[in-house]
Amino acid sequence: MDMAVVREISVAVNTAHRFVYFVPEAAEEYAELGIADRAPAYFAARSAPLGAVPWQVTLATFYNFSPRAVRAMAGVWDAAPPATWQAARFTVVTRAMERVEVSLRTDEVAEARSLLDPVVAAADLAGKPLAAANAAVKLPADPLTALWQQITVLREWRGDAHIAVLTANQLGPCDCNVMQTATGRFPLALARGSRLWDDAEWAAASARLAARGWLAADGTVTEAGSAAREQIEVDTDELCRPLWEPMGGDGARRLAALLAPINDAFTAAGTFSQL
Repeated sequence: MDMAVVREISVAVNTAHRFVYFVPEAAEEYAELGIADRAPAYFAARSAPLGAVPWQVTLATFYNFSPRAVRAMAGVWDAAPPATWQAARFTVVTRAMERVEVSLRTDEVAEARSLLDPVVAAADLAGKPLAAANAAVKLPADPLTALWQQITVLREWRGDAHIAVLTANQLGPCDCNVMQTATGRFPLALARGSRLWDDAEWAAASARLAARGWLAADGTVTEAGSAAREQIEVDTDELCRPLWEPMGGDGARRLAALLAPINDAFTAAGTFSQL
């Protein structure tokens, strides 16, 4: 399977999934569970498929957050059990997609599911904790929300694979944030404000990357750093290729086209204006 197609479908899956972290419905639904603070609500909703795990497990599976960021979720399972958080997340998805009027017809949702479901069913879940946990979640009754959950399984599958590549390259949790901001893949303010690495940790990560020749003295990315960062994406794509090969290039391109209206609708609604 052509690697460009693997990248294309990976981007399509990620962009169709991501709105759940930015829509106002999330704050509203999670506040109903007694958690009004965005950070612990985010950790609870996304890690709910894992069960009532301690914050350290969420830290391990999310990878690029600092311990001080994830410790904020302490007490979320006292506010509501994981199943309730998962149900609230599905309500967020359903409400948000109705609000922005995602333009997918019933037959298009069915076609997308016909392409996605065999991939999810055949996915090798070994070493893929977030994908495995999401694959075990019972699909909701709403067809479009059920499609989103199948998308989520594969989004988290790639994320799990990406963590394996990061660790193989000895690119630690803070280091990968520094690289993401230096290469322009992640806004600096959002990275610092959400991942909560402090100034000393950020400086130490920058020094490690400079020692590898990936950052210049002024913190800008070097040519070698850009190449190394892209190679990490290529290696992640390579791990993902077996996942998508049974679908074939034509199927993957068709699926990407079917999913595009989800991101298009949220983009048009200004959902990602803060990025």
